[in-house]
Amino acid sequence: MPVLAIALLFGMAHVLTNGQYGFHRDEWQFLSDAQHLDWGFVPYPPLTAALERLGLEVFGLSLVGLRLFSVLAQVLVILASGLMARDLGGGRLAQAFAAIAVALSPLPMFEATEFQYSSFDLLWWVLIAWCVIRLLRDDEPRWWIAIGILAGLGLQTKYSMAFELAGVLAGVLLTGARRYVTSGWFWTGGAIALLLFAPNLVWLIKHDFVSYHFLQSIHARDVHEGRADGFLRDQFLLNANLFAAPVWLAGLFAYFNDRRYRMLAWMYVVPLLLFLLAQGRFYYVCGAYPMLLAMGSVVGDRWLRAMRPAWRVGITTLMVAGVFAIGIYAALRIVPIASSGPLRDYALRNNGDLREEIGWNELVAKVAAIRDALPAEQQADLAIGVGNYGEYGAIALLGPRYHLPMPITTVNSGWLRGYPQKPATAVILLGNSKERADKLLMDCRLAGHNTNALGVINEESRDHPDIFVCGAMRKPLSELWKHGPDFS
Repeated sequence: MPVLAIALLFGMAHVLTNGQYGFHRDEWQFLSDAQHLDWGFVPYPPLTAALERLGLEVFGLSLVGLRLFSVLAQVLVILASGLMARDLGGGRLAQAFAAIAVALSPLPMFEATEFQYSSFDLLWWVLIAWCVIRLLRDDEPRWWIAIGILAGLGLQTKYSMAFELAGVLAGVLLTGARRYVTSGWFWTGGAIALLLFAPNLVWLIKHDFVSYHFLQSIHARDVHEGRADGFLRDQFLLNANLFAAPVWLAGLFAYFNDRRYRMLAWMYVVPLLLFLLAQGRFYYVCGAYPMLLAMGSVVGDRWLRAMRPAWRVGITTLMVAGVFAIGIYAALRIVPIASSGPLRDYALRNNGDLREEIGWNELVAKVAAIRDALPAEQQADLAIGVGNYGEYGAIALLGPRYHLPMPITTVNSGWLRGYPQKPATAVILLGNSKERADKLLMDCRLAGHNTNALGVINEESRDHPDIFVCGAMRKPLSELWKHGPDFS
């Protein structure tokens, strides 16, 4: 009950703060993809967009409502963290500390503030670890069925789930858990995972593994731009609460020293090394830390029980206070606590993701105003071209209230949706430079700028703020489309 109370309290805090700004660029992509459900999309598998479609049906275009799925995922992550500590033999102190340490870690905290596929990827990682603990604790091979279901859901959420499954397989083969290889439950779990993943696999085959090419392109961009730098540093600073670092390190050491649970140590080390060698982003292994914090909390609880009461109370107080101090500092930078005033300004200065939530409504209103200023004959055959998936999603979702046409783009899954068969006589183009506009279209002129009332500098207002009105395409759109999608 204390762990459940902790999880619900943190969940309520996120619900109360998640409606402050607007949707993030990535959320606009999920929203637009949710309008075109399929068994796959260029950047990711289908489960996240399917959940977003459910959210749209239930809540409409509501920040708090649509982000409720991410909040629920975070609540379950916190709850599972405490339950892992319980199942490893920890008392109430170990369970509560594990739950609080996870809830106040920067990355899990962030995952509850936006609707992201990584929010659910984190959940599947944690639930698989919990099932493995139950499997090893009770020596009950039927847990492979649950592991297979979660693995299938994970593969339908984010392809990096394959790295955790590599850790699971290595853990089985390198420890006493290899006895399960001869169990029918083990193979049944694997078959279930493959069966759940099969629809997306068929989609990938039909689309020439476009998602694989997308991931190659994005990975090359990340490495080139330095986004993969600081991988090991950020395991301490962001994936887990910094003050709890001794706890999760103790948990890793304890897993290696415990013959029963050694499999979980490999479930952390193998994905970590694979991502390190592949130059992955630091947050790709975020889901492994709750199981480490759970075991570390159990070890710490046992260590404290051997101490005198005064020492026990003092060290416990210090650890809890330190975790809260780091957590509050992270929350001020990550969570959209305030809609105005110094706290909002501090968060916007220090959090690029929050800045990317600003200005989308104003962008769509600006496009509508530019359209309204055009002559009637240009409005009659008007197209709107966009340069990124955020612009596409914002106009696709908000544009109908202004009677704007659906945007067109070659970026990501927008390419799959094709283009109008009737050529446009006028095009409003955004998200592109003047050089790019002149290369694609005739008679381009500057018609406006993408700004926002708060004066926030983000990618939209900094990198491509100009909005152009142009004439017809220099080449048929079919020529543009035959080159395949642009990845972003």
